[in-house]
Amino acid sequence: MRGRRRGTPGQDRWERADWWGVVVDSSDPKALATFYSELLGWPLWKPEEMDAGEAAIDSGEGVVGITFHLKEDYVRPTWPNTPGEQQMMMHLDFEVSDLAEATAYALEHGAVLAEFQPQADVRVFYDPDGHPFCLYAG
Repeated sequence: MRGRRRGTPGQDRWERADWWGVVVDSSDPKALATFYSELLGWPLWKPEEMDAGEAAIDSGEGVVGITFHLKEDYVRPTWPNTPGEQQMMMHLDFEVSDLAEATAYALEHGAVLAEFQPQADVRVFYDPDGHPFCLYAG
């Protein structure tokens, strides 16, 4: 965004103005944060302060994170989209060097492979809350 000051490597996250993240609705934020923490190797953000309403993971680089927020009336999306059903609002993409290895790893950690796979170099999965996410070969 124009006019924002950039941080410097190693600078504390809260002193920076260039960090960002996404917030993902969840029926169980702690469980979903733990799933993505294990999948990506990103540490839980302040796990001692997590409560039932919110949990987060941090890329470890201090500028990127994902927050998982409790939505008590959360409804799992359908993908591909189905008319009249809860639509996917967004999805996460992660580049991997070895798609077969990353696919096996994701499945071992609780991801579910989607039946419909639209591209040969991409694998679509569902996380424990049913959010689609993609691994793609880089």
